[in-house]
Amino acid sequence: MRPIGIGIVGGGYMGKAHSVAMSSVGAVFGTALRPRLEMIAATTPESAERYRSAYGFARATSDWRELVNDPLNEAIVIASPQELHREIALAAFALGKPVMCEKPLGASLADALAMTEAAEASGLPNMVGFNYIRTPASQYARHLIASGEIGRVVWFRGEHTEDFDADATKPASWRNFGMANGTMGDLSPHMINAALALIGPIQSLVADIETVHPTRPGPQGPVEVTNDDQAQFLCRFANGAMGHLSFSRVATGRKMGYAYEITGTTGAIRFDQEDQNALWLYKSEGPTAQRGFRKILTGPEHPDYLPFCQGPGHGTGYQDQIIIEARDFLTAIETGTAVWPTFRDGLAVMQVIDAAHRSHSSRQWVNL
Repeated sequence: MRPIGIGIVGGGYMGKAHSVAMSSVGAVFGTALRPRLEMIAATTPESAERYRSAYGFARATSDWRELVNDPLNEAIVIASPQELHREIALAAFALGKPVMCEKPLGASLADALAMTEAAEASGLPNMVGFNYIRTPASQYARHLIASGEIGRVVWFRGEHTEDFDADATKPASWRNFGMANGTMGDLSPHMINAALALIGPIQSLVADIETVHPTRPGPQGPVEVTNDDQAQFLCRFANGAMGHLSFSRVATGRKMGYAYEITGTTGAIRFDQEDQNALWLYKSEGPTAQRGFRKILTGPEHPDYLPFCQGPGHGTGYQDQIIIEARDFLTAIETGTAVWPTFRDGLAVMQVIDAAHRSHSSRQWVNL
């Protein structure tokens, strides 16, 4: 076992998740590299110190440049707003440091492309934080599809829907300004990543994007919302399968609506993140009268379940997905080999998002 100094930029929602994951990953997976929480960066000295004390870091700073430049921070985790992703990543790669970056890869397609080119030119380990696809159930779904258990895939339906902005009287926040913070920038990357992982590249699409609540209450009265609340697109995958993807932050009643349905020529799969430890499988075999979807409860026989729990059906949770990410990142650093999803995979997601915006603007199908 060898210690490795971890620097995390951002201490909020995802900064906490990555801090906890780095503290736990060695015990859960027995990794050869054992993270040492070296430094955390936040926007003010006060918040940085608060995060340092709460999460167990050795030091804190309000300047991400200090964190990236410090030699004791051997690997960098970016959990900051998207607008900073590009500058932080490029600085880290220039110093020879591996980077894990939260989704979306950049605030724009140009950012994502520059980050990918820098990552590949450096030859350093790089990863994007798409955590939901790492549940044991979704990993098993990928295995079932790849092994031909449901035949040739002909149709995919995916959604990432939540209701945190469904209330029109909710005051405006940072989420309501800037395209990178809209539903296409915030929620769609996860399900687009799932579609690419489960089915393969998207060949063409036609999209519709909408702001449901154009204004929200502000301190001095109504303020204009400058990004999208919901979106959808039809698509055709490169393997010929049809697809429909939808995304919403105003889907009343939905809390973690990351869900998909996959139809094959000899079977089908259903999954819903609100019941993340179950996968529904249909196979066209046996007497017709006895056919139907059966619920598979994840357990030690499924990918990345056993390190957390020996009991089938006991389940894994959200934080466990981040711990699996940490294991993968450390594996990439230890072995010097790429571990999916790399920055190149994050770029592929951004290319789909860009195509969706272009399709919405032109009201036409767009080829990728």
